Amino acid sequence: MKRILLTITCAACLSAHGQKFDQLALTPQMGWNSWNKFADKVNEQLIRETADAMVASGMKDAGYQYVNIDDCWQGQRDAQGFIQPDAKKFPSGMKALADYVHSKGLKLGIYSDVGYKTCGGRPGSRGHEFQDALTYAQWGIDYLKYDWCNAEGLKAEGAYTTMRDALYAAGQPILFSMCEWGDNQPWLWAKNVGYSWRTTGDIFNCFDCVKDHGTYKDWGVLQILDKQEGLRKYAGPGHWNDPDMLEVGNGMAVNEDRAHFSMWCMLAAPLISGNDLRDMSKETREILANKEVIAVNQDALGVEGFKYSAKDGVEIWFKPLSNDAWAMCVLNRGTNSQPVAFNWKSETVSDDLSKREAKFDATTYSMRDLWTKKDIGTTKDALTAEVPGHDVLMLRLNKM
Repeated sequence: MKRILLTITCAACLSAHGQKFDQLALTPQMGWNSWNKFADKVNEQLIRETADAMVASGMKDAGYQYVNIDDCWQGQRDAQGFIQPDAKKFPSGMKALADYVHSKGLKLGIYSDVGYKTCGGRPGSRGHEFQDALTYAQWGIDYLKYDWCNAEGLKAEGAYTTMRDALYAAGQPILFSMCEWGDNQPWLWAKNVGYSWRTTGDIFNCFDCVKDHGTYKDWGVLQILDKQEGLRKYAGPGHWNDPDMLEVGNGMAVNEDRAHFSMWCMLAAPLISGNDLRDMSKETREILANKEVIAVNQDALGVEGFKYSAKDGVEIWFKPLSNDAWAMCVLNRGTNSQPVAFNWKSETVSDDLSKREAKFDATTYSMRDLWTKKDIGTTKDALTAEVPGHDVLMLRLNKM
């Protein structure tokens, strides 16, 4: 009898190994994360109020669904090794918090780390991966951001695969977001491990800057954008390159926020806002909840955009969309306004990755400005525009 039970148990283990849940992140995930604005100052009141604000602000209607708690929610492990939330910060417990977030039609995310300790010095998941996954499942967690601090002696592929298997064995569909900073080229091996993987170190709220901490660096929007070169072929439905969370609403100028958001949409990046949703300006809300720009990010074709040309600090990007449509984004990296002229009939835009081609000399497209939300003509006539510094012109081209 014991041998039979052992065989059944091992068969169950094998069936859970090597898999991740289907039907998650078929388009890039959308939500909010506490770290960029609040760092370690998280508590259940903040999370409840953020869930309320996600609904009231119109962000839920625009597609945002995950409310994600980052580092420093953890208390200690109990005598059996099960992780407990910090009782002062989360007195009602995580199950009650998940129930509240779910009652708003939203999903709750949480954070852990491959090491014994997280980046913030709280208990990590090393040696407790299956235990933590079961705990998250029992709480009703929907999303796990999994960091790479204190990873000495670990190999990234093995560490992240272990947690993937643990989540799958626990049985609760949890979106596994890998935060390994691109150190071990996860795009080469993580397609069947996570639903997204970080491609760089951390972003901070500057458009064109580098913050050097000595042993590591934080990167501005343009610096992170440049680090995405060559990675688009690795992304697609269910497995996305992640250039880090959004800094929209965290202190950059409105034009810079608009350009930042536009380029993340062109990159088919996860859209995880990092501002205080309870206290947004009208301009911030209009950027984050622009459904026409979000539609470029969420397009079912699931193909990242690409840089078509670059001259004098002005870049032209294209992104193939469903139904033979295209998105076009003109990015002005400089601080001064720049004129742009694009003669459609003398340009052919082709993409080997998606096997798509736009022959503007033979096919006419309508042009929709996604920020002014106005139709601005067709590709029968050349495009002429003025793009302000650190800003974009973003168009949708629909085949006529």
